Amino acid sequence: MAFKLHSTAKTLNFKTNINCATCVAKVTPLLNNFDGINSWSVDILSNDKTLSVKHNGVSQEEIISIIKKAGFKIEMA
Repeated sequence: MAFKLHSTAKTLNFKTNINCATCVAKVTPLLNNFDGINSWSVDILSNDKTLSVKHNGVSQEEIISIIKKAGFKIEMA
Protein backbone atom coordinates (compact mmCIF):
# COMPACT_ATOMS: atom_id res chain seq x y z
CA MET A 1 0.00 0.00 0.00
CA ALA A 2 1.40 3.40 -0.92
CA PHE A 3 0.31 6.92 -1.79
CA LYS A 4 1.67 10.40 -2.69
CA LEU A 5 5.32 10.01 -3.64
CA HIS A 6 7.62 13.04 -3.27
CA SER A 7 11.19 12.72 -4.53
CA THR A 8 12.71 14.93 -1.78
CA ALA A 9 11.41 12.72 1.00
CA LYS A 10 13.68 10.78 3.34
CA THR A 11 13.01 7.11 4.05
CA LEU A 12 12.80 5.25 7.36
CA ASN A 13 12.58 1.44 7.49
CA PHE A 14 11.12 -0.60 10.32
CA LYS A 15 10.66 -4.26 11.20
CA THR A 16 7.02 -4.94 12.11
CA ASN A 17 4.52 -7.73 12.61
CA ILE A 18 2.11 -6.25 10.04
CA ASN A 19 1.61 -9.47 8.09
CA CYS A 20 -1.63 -9.42 6.10
CA ALA A 21 -4.00 -7.22 4.12
CA THR A 22 -6.26 -6.76 7.15
CA CYS A 23 -3.28 -5.52 9.18
CA VAL A 24 -2.33 -3.11 6.40
CA ALA A 25 -5.92 -1.86 6.29
CA LYS A 26 -5.77 -1.17 10.04
CA VAL A 27 -2.71 1.11 9.75
CA THR A 28 -3.66 2.73 6.43
CA PRO A 29 -5.85 5.57 7.78
CA LEU A 30 -3.34 6.34 10.54
CA LEU A 31 -0.37 6.61 8.18
CA ASN A 32 -2.28 8.24 5.32
CA ASN A 33 -3.59 11.02 7.54
CA PHE A 34 -0.37 11.82 9.43
CA ASP A 35 1.17 15.13 8.31
CA GLY A 36 4.68 14.73 7.00
CA ILE A 37 4.30 11.17 5.70
CA ASN A 38 4.48 11.31 1.92
CA SER A 39 4.22 7.61 1.13
CA TRP A 40 4.62 4.25 2.79
CA SER A 41 4.54 0.55 2.07
CA VAL A 42 4.70 -2.73 3.95
CA ASP A 43 6.39 -5.80 2.50
CA ILE A 44 4.18 -8.44 4.11
CA LEU A 45 6.06 -11.20 2.25
CA SER A 46 9.46 -10.40 3.78
CA ASN A 47 10.61 -12.07 7.00
CA ASP A 48 10.88 -8.68 8.71
CA LYS A 49 7.50 -7.39 7.43
CA THR A 50 9.35 -4.21 6.49
CA LEU A 51 7.50 -0.91 6.74
CA SER A 52 9.14 1.79 4.60
CA VAL A 53 8.03 5.37 5.20
CA LYS A 54 8.99 8.28 2.96
CA HIS A 55 8.61 11.48 4.92
CA ASN A 56 9.43 15.14 5.32
CA GLY A 57 10.19 15.83 8.97
CA VAL A 58 8.47 12.96 10.76
CA SER A 59 10.53 11.35 13.52
CA GLN A 60 11.04 7.62 13.91
CA GLU A 61 9.44 7.93 17.35
CA GLU A 62 6.25 9.36 15.82
CA ILE A 63 5.99 6.48 13.35
CA ILE A 64 6.70 3.92 16.07
CA SER A 65 3.96 5.50 18.21
CA ILE A 66 1.43 5.36 15.35
CA ILE A 67 2.08 1.67 14.68
CA LYS A 68 2.06 0.72 18.38
CA LYS A 69 -1.26 2.55 18.86
CA ALA A 70 -2.67 0.36 16.08
CA GLY A 71 -1.61 -2.70 18.10
CA PHE A 72 1.47 -3.81 16.17
CA LYS A 73 5.10 -4.39 17.10
CA ILE A 74 7.68 -2.17 15.43
CA GLU A 75 11.40 -1.49 15.67
CA MET A 76 14.01 0.19 13.50
CA ALA A 77 15.29 -2.07 10.72
